[in-house]
Amino acid sequence: MVQQITKGIKISVKTTYDGTIYRNHMMYQTFSYYITIENNSSEAVQLTDRHWEIFDSLNTKEIVEGEGVVGQSPILEPQDVYTYKSGTFLQSNMGSMGGFFTMKNLATHKNFKVTIPTFQLSTLVSLN
Repeated sequence: MVQQITKGIKISVKTTYDGTIYRNHMMYQTFSYYITIENNSSEAVQLTDRHWEIFDSLNTKEIVEGEGVVGQSPILEPQDVYTYKSGTFLQSNMGSMGGFFTMKNLATHKNFKVTIPTFQLSTLVSLN
């Protein structure tokens, strides 16, 4: 598990390897990732946007951006915790992901970025 704190917002990431799938006549390695967001600040915040950079060991990079996460834009009061699960797939056995969430401080209405720590994606075979 990797963790990082930005402006009182703690992001923790856990990953699992889920196996292979075939899509458009190509084989992909599939991964799940579990994100936990803890608001250790003294003010309420709302997650408004996400920005992911997904790297594949075959030297491909994919940028994924959008509103919220898994169809939600959660509000976290001080000491609240929000967890969600999502996934990605790679053409190779190894890669990594990282990025940031854009949060809005609900007291000041100012946006700020919270770093999502870079985490590794690796199949069980490549771990041996």
